[in-house]
Amino acid sequence: MLIGRWLGSLVNRAVLLVVGFVVLTALLVALAGALLSRSELEQQAATQVETIAQLVAGELDDKLSQRLDALSHVAESLTMSEAAFEVRAKILMRRQTALQHLFDGVYLIDATGKVIAENPETLKMIGTDVSNRSYFRISSEQLAPLISEPYRSHYQGRAAVMVAVPLFDHNKRFIGMLGGAISLAGEHLIEEFSDIRIGKTGYLAIVTRGGMVLANGRTGEVMRPISDANPLLQDAMGGFEGTARTRSSEGESIILSVQQMSEVPWFVAAVWPAREAYAPATRIKDAFLWVLLVVILLIVPMAMWRFRRLMAPLGELGQQVRERHMGVRNNPVGVSGSSEISQVADIFNMVMDERDDVLSSLAEREAFFRSLSRGAPIGIVQADVLGRIEFVNPQFENIIGLRLAELSGSHLFDCVCESDRDAVIQGWQQALEEQEVFRGRFQLQGPNAGSPVWCQVMTAILETPEKVMGTITVVRDISHELAVEEALRDEQQRAEIILGVMQDGVLMADTGGVIRYANQAAARFLGAGGEYVGKNVFELVGIDHEDQALSHEWFLGGNDLDSLYVTLRNASGDLFDVDLSMIHIRQGRQNERLVFVLRDDAERRRQEERLSWEATHDSLTQLLNRRAFTASLNKCLGDMPRQDTSSVLMLIDLDHFKPVNDEGGHLLGDEMLRRLSDLFKDSVRQSDTVARLGGDEFGIILPACGMDRAKTLAERIRAGVEALKIEHEGRIFGVTASIGVTELLPTDRDPKDVVARADEGAYAAKSKGRNRVVVIPAPEQ
Repeated sequence: MLIGRWLGSLVNRAVLLVVGFVVLTALLVALAGALLSRSELEQQAATQVETIAQLVAGELDDKLSQRLDALSHVAESLTMSEAAFEVRAKILMRRQTALQHLFDGVYLIDATGKVIAENPETLKMIGTDVSNRSYFRISSEQLAPLISEPYRSHYQGRAAVMVAVPLFDHNKRFIGMLGGAISLAGEHLIEEFSDIRIGKTGYLAIVTRGGMVLANGRTGEVMRPISDANPLLQDAMGGFEGTARTRSSEGESIILSVQQMSEVPWFVAAVWPAREAYAPATRIKDAFLWVLLVVILLIVPMAMWRFRRLMAPLGELGQQVRERHMGVRNNPVGVSGSSEISQVADIFNMVMDERDDVLSSLAEREAFFRSLSRGAPIGIVQADVLGRIEFVNPQFENIIGLRLAELSGSHLFDCVCESDRDAVIQGWQQALEEQEVFRGRFQLQGPNAGSPVWCQVMTAILETPEKVMGTITVVRDISHELAVEEALRDEQQRAEIILGVMQDGVLMADTGGVIRYANQAAARFLGAGGEYVGKNVFELVGIDHEDQALSHEWFLGGNDLDSLYVTLRNASGDLFDVDLSMIHIRQGRQNERLVFVLRDDAERRRQEERLSWEATHDSLTQLLNRRAFTASLNKCLGDMPRQDTSSVLMLIDLDHFKPVNDEGGHLLGDEMLRRLSDLFKDSVRQSDTVARLGGDEFGIILPACGMDRAKTLAERIRAGVEALKIEHEGRIFGVTASIGVTELLPTDRDPKDVVARADEGAYAAKSKGRNRVVVIPAPEQ
């Protein structure tokens, strides 16, 4: 709270801005300097550490090389026989006083690995067997000088390194060994290097590639396996050398340089903690922060004093503005000061003048609005931003039953029926929040009114670019309209009930063919498994009339239809014979509709087909009757001029059929006729015509058959009739056939003439004893 009040002052904000700018600039400069100096210090520290490691490694290599050369030189002067070597060993050892300054101990070892002389003699190593030492074993096998791996000596268990040189007789035969021992904790080799310091806390370490620590300037460890898991040291054991920034086993940031030695498989590691290497940069940073603090303490009071002087005219301007706003001051505001403050005063004066003009204009517009709304046929309500009524016209007073004086100041929602109020308030608030016009239909009721009045309400926001001034609501009494809508809905519901129970399908589509209504019966024709309203009727079904597809355009451009017999196919592949009616509603105008009535006509067509079939067929034998036979014969005579092969007519008259009827009964006679009919149909071609002309008489028309084939067929039929027998009550019944055959000629015009010729052949067959075929030739043309 206190900080908020302090920052409320423009002077304090300006001072804070200046101080922030100074601090930010100083911090950026300090950060850039620190990064640059840190980079430079890191490079210098890395160079220094690397140089120290190189110097120490080179110095160690020089010392080891010097000692190896000294022993090799002495060994060359000890060439003698093995016996002389063993006898003179102690005398020879006393002469090598120069080696005492290079080694902690010097030994003469015979060919079996036994120490036979030493210097100094206080070591008491004479007689010690060192044949199991690696330096003796390797040197005696390779017959070459070497510097051994670190080992624990027999003298007090000290850590040492042996420089061994083999000795030979005049025949170059190995007779023994000259060895110089260097203690790792002694003054001859490593001790002076382990005490070297890099800075204050930096140190050196000498390690073998096998991981054995020979010297550690930090812990003083000797002959201990390396415990630091630093990856750089692990790489150094494999031969790596170089300098890098890494972390110690304790997690401290260090600069580590590794240098490999050339005389022995050792390496020197120089370590310098990074915090010590960067100490100069840290001291510079601390000094900079103190200087920055002193600068801030000097700048803040001076900035406060100067800014308060600059902002004083602004306070005076604020007082004048307050007086002008409250009406105490009528003159324009104005103070001396900076150009910015004078500009603010000019803008305020201009805004006040414009406000006075706007208020005057608003008063005029409000008077015009009130006079206009009084004569409006709809209710008009003006409310503030909280929904409190400020003005209503007389029409709204009539709807609510209250006057403006009673409604003024009350909330607009108080006029809404309690059952609708919560939903209306929620919708009204949401619409105004989204800057949309609120529309609703609900009941309004005043405290003195009778039954609620259904109204159509629309509310819009009254606003300027600067602020929201309130709302304007238009109210229209729709009670009469709702009553009319209710009556229309009742009529529509009754119509839908009637259409729903109709057996005929009724559907209505727009000019695009989209279904707008369809009753339940129409679904069977459409084949739509689910919803079909909204789908295109001409995509669901195809309509054909007399082998012509009726398109959408055909129905749309045609007149009303009444009982058009069509075939309807739906998407499921179902076919319907339909009696179709169609009428246009509002033809040629907007919202034109097509109403289709679909009546299933399949039963009527089946009835017609059945009557047509009965009119042309014999009911007993299912063969064509005489009328159909005559029509077929007329057609065949008409086709004769276009045929290359002649057609033939065959009449069959059964012999002895009456005894079958009389003795076997009419049922047996009917069975005989049915079997004979099947025989005739099975004997001829599918294109041939077989008919029962009456009683026991049959006719067969053989189009384009030729006489030769017709005679063969007639003979086969005759034989088949003769062979047909029926057993009934222990008796065998059968008949024969008298067949008359005649050829149709292109000159034949009357079918009676052709039938007469064939009939003549049948009578001739009977007169000749029945059961035979007689051909009646056609008369000469």
